Amino acid sequence: QVQLVESGGGSVQAGGSLRLSCAASGRTFSSDVMVWFRQAPGKDREFVAAVSWSGGMTRYLDAVKGRFTITRANAKNTVHLQMNNLRPEDTAVYSCAAGDFISKLPQSYYYWGQGTQVTVSS
Repeated sequence: QVQLVESGGGSVQAGGSLRLSCAASGRTFSSDVMVWFRQAPGKDREFVAAVSWSGGMTRYLDAVKGRFTITRANAKNTVHLQMNNLRPEDTAVYSCAAGDFISKLPQSYYYWGQGTQVTVSS
């Protein structure tokens, strides 16, 4: 059974940091694009960051550039999202996903985790 399981969410004050992890199991994801999306209450799911299969190409939502960093460790079938200088508007459920190519459209990805809550207070 293929699974993506996120961890590392929590509650922090503005300016704080969190490191999210996504552990994949059931098959190797070393050839897949891995991404993070987020969804705040009452809002659509939003692309946050993506990393190519090699880790050599990354893409970010403009609002998180310079604050968030996506990395992957193919040997461990994991992907991480380091989030620094967090803002209240970053509050959302963060989910990882896997797909064939980098896209900002959620429907482009075929495996999804359940998500982890990130709450940033002012």
